[in-house]
Amino acid sequence: MKMMTLVSFWLCFVLSACNSGESSSSAESVGISATEAPTASAQDTPQTLVSSSYMNGTNEQNKGDKTGPVHVHGTINFPGGGEVILYETEGKNTFEIAKTRLANQAFDFGTLEVSRGFYQLALNSETNVTNIILNPDEPELTLTFNANRLSANRTASASPENTGWFAYSANEFTVNREIQNLRKSIKDAGAFQSRIEAQIKEKEQELIATQHELIASNPGTYLAKWLSWKNPQYPDSKGRYFEDIDPLDNSVIRSMALSDRIQTMMRSFSGGSDSGFLGCIDLVKAHFEPNPKALESVLYTMLDGFYNTGKETICQYILDNYIFDEDCGADLSDAIRIRAQGIINLQVGKTPPNFNIARFEGGTLDLMATCKQNEYTLVMFWASWCHKCEQEIPFIGPLYAKYNFKGFEVVGVSLDQQRSTWGAAIETNGMTWPNVSQLQAWNSPVVADYKVTATPTYFLLDKEGTIVLKPKRHFEVEQFLNTKL
Repeated sequence: MKMMTLVSFWLCFVLSACNSGESSSSAESVGISATEAPTASAQDTPQTLVSSSYMNGTNEQNKGDKTGPVHVHGTINFPGGGEVILYETEGKNTFEIAKTRLANQAFDFGTLEVSRGFYQLALNSETNVTNIILNPDEPELTLTFNANRLSANRTASASPENTGWFAYSANEFTVNREIQNLRKSIKDAGAFQSRIEAQIKEKEQELIATQHELIASNPGTYLAKWLSWKNPQYPDSKGRYFEDIDPLDNSVIRSMALSDRIQTMMRSFSGGSDSGFLGCIDLVKAHFEPNPKALESVLYTMLDGFYNTGKETICQYILDNYIFDEDCGADLSDAIRIRAQGIINLQVGKTPPNFNIARFEGGTLDLMATCKQNEYTLVMFWASWCHKCEQEIPFIGPLYAKYNFKGFEVVGVSLDQQRSTWGAAIETNGMTWPNVSQLQAWNSPVVADYKVTATPTYFLLDKEGTIVLKPKRHFEVEQFLNTKL
């Protein structure tokens, strides 16, 4: 089963009420009240110390956000040419801001008005991408890609920002992979467990040392400021956990810093309890409340995370009490409400986005038209490489044979990239129902529209295209159909 990396433990929490000192009916509906949350002062001690892992990378030069012109151009070692796209980032989300052609292995976006932060560069598809830093303090950015894979061999000789970033990201990837391998070996380590734990700690310190070196050698850059966000100034203080991040600095939004920091805060201070999560969320909301733009980013990150872990009751609480509440949501823009509507439309009782996607056997399939022709339609997101799908699909076949003539249809939406492997899996599994695919794996637009983070994922729709069930397993579908058909 494929899981997206961002879907992790910290997302299993609940949000506080709009006024943290009051309990609400929404909070009570998920089994908690705001009065259960411990206050920040109860968690802190007078002896709160600055962490040795923390190094301040912010000075007068890189303090806050900055918008200005940057000329972005370069070369890519790819004679085939194509399209180069530039995206602005917000956490794990991206938004296209510019597009140009790759001709004679060169591209030029011209001079763009941009703000400090991470941006994403793509060649021909969203799977061939790399992250870069844009900062008006460096008004001329020349990028060189010595291979057609943008993440493989990249340089920016005149850009300290990107030279440092490219070096750090490669090092971080290597060290994190080594740490991951060490953690996998712990369960079989026996008497050597303490030695492996020491090795993990050593690797973590090695990465922190690299961060400090780059902060010291790149003063006044966005890179230095972003690296300082990696380690909280007061990691043992729940009340001061975000103190080193300026809530008015919008450049923090153009990175993964906020979602990463929230994740570690939840692991450190929630205790895995509803009231613990509630106390943490109160503090996060309070810290970023002075800046509606940063607050929107935090709220959507949490809303998205709750949805991806199946916490739809909590999603509804966020929507009701933070985003659509007349008081709490007064300073928020329509943009977050539009983004939130995408999650609302994927809840039971709502109508999900329609799609028209190419069928394996030819032609296209219109989802809503298919729903109208049947009593119930099961939309199944799957992939040829998914082991959990291999276990589920053999049960879908008999279900389809039993109920298809009564008005039950199945639409398989494959997350494959190769038509050949997609077709082989259809034949091997005896999938006689309609199958569609955009052949873009996790970058398929339909995957984003339906917020699919694991395979298989099911949506059962009625004749009107309304979601009537979001089953986890095949037997839930069977129980429903036994009752209805």
